[in-house]
Amino acid sequence: MKSLRLMGLLAGTCLLSTVAFAEPAGLPAPVISKCQTCHGAAGDSTSGAVPRLNGQRAGYIAKRLNDFLNVASEDPHSMKAMWPVVSEVSNDTFAAIGRYYASQSPTDSHPAGPLAAAGRSIYASGIAAQEIKSCQMCHGSQGEGSETAPRLAGQHAEYLTSQLQRLRLFTRASDPMFHNARTMTDEQIRALVAYLATN
Repeated sequence: MKSLRLMGLLAGTCLLSTVAFAEPAGLPAPVISKCQTCHGAAGDSTSGAVPRLNGQRAGYIAKRLNDFLNVASEDPHSMKAMWPVVSEVSNDTFAAIGRYYASQSPTDSHPAGPLAAAGRSIYASGIAAQEIKSCQMCHGSQGEGSETAPRLAGQHAEYLTSQLQRLRLFTRASDPMFHNARTMTDEQIRALVAYLATN
């Protein structure tokens, strides 16, 4: 009986340690609960319209959360969802949210077919004739992202498509991406998404 109690105590201690490790200091439980309402458990959202956050870089997430404080720089749909969250937390909490999602296992992309092959070419080399630069210059050779540019690999197809379209129309502010996306055709967007996304 004592052995069973000891095993139970050890299991509970391990579980608590795992939770403490997964949730960085400074991240209040109600905040991550709000995030999970839309972005899913561990940031792996089930809605194609809501971005996956799992495996995203911590610095990038903190920056994007701070961007939502500037109402004029974001599209109204995003602001409606994000303003109630970002307006109630501090910059320190933004950093903690970033660390939490950066510690989650990312979703991998599984490109296949001729459209994905065309997308791979655009991603790796850009399109000189349209002044579209190589995507990997900022987003990494495998779409893994950086502290200043988002992870794209494994993102939802619907979300990637909508963001590229908004960047092309300048309804989402981003100076480098507006320049790159403004001349992209619908077919080129579909190819890039086929290469990067996972539904």
